[in-house]
Amino acid sequence: VQLQASGGGSVQAGGSLRLSCAASGGSSSRYEYDMAWFRQAPGKDREFVAAIAWGGNGSHYRDSVKGRFTISRATAKNTVNLQMNSLKFEDTAVYYCAAKRRPWDIRDYVYEYWGQGTEVTVSS
Repeated sequence: VQLQASGGGSVQAGGSLRLSCAASGGSSSRYEYDMAWFRQAPGKDREFVAAIAWGGNGSHYRDSVKGRFTISRATAKNTVNLQMNSLKFEDTAVYYCAAKRRPWDIRDYVYEYWGQGTEVTVSS
């Protein structure tokens, strides 16, 4: 599975960005893979942000982004999006999309496939 992340950029606090992750390759059954977004701020460990079941309706968020971020999928386009609203300075990080055979997980080391990362910078 190849993942291509896009949509990062610079924004002022309170603004919005939409990240996208396009998946290609892999099993003929896309429903085998759940998707997640992780992020890594400078000098910090990579952390879980959100996950979604590719073939189902379940999603999960870290507490600090609940109510501000929304993960969604467009299965026809093999794409997972992360809509980020009310961005805060502490959201500044490189964001990575990841995929694994279901079920999703909050631990980054269990994910099999990773995108290249897209940088998000929020100025206060």
